Amino acid sequence: MIEQLIGLPTDSPFLVGAMLLLVLALVLAFARVVRGPTIPDRVVALDMMATLVVGLLLLLGAVLRMLAIVDIAIVLALIAFLSTVAFASLVERRTRE
Repeated sequence: MIEQLIGLPTDSPFLVGAMLLLVLALVLAFARVVRGPTIPDRVVALDMMATLVVGLLLLLGAVLRMLAIVDIAIVLALIAFLSTVAFASLVERRTRE
């Protein structure tokens, strides 16, 4: 069923390459979280890390043919979006004061 959804065989080298690129981007985003230099930079990097993890979960769900992983990815994406909106609201309140 997953093969029909994404149009690729699950053992495709494209999937492996995409996972490796996502992991590399995840490592680079983690470096941004550690180095900063400002708190908004770190929050944006954390949001990017959440997005990359969502991508990894979707690819993993395709490879393992487990649709439950897709549900987890959707929930994680929603939580990451809400946390980003909350942080943006906090920054906006602080700049008004």
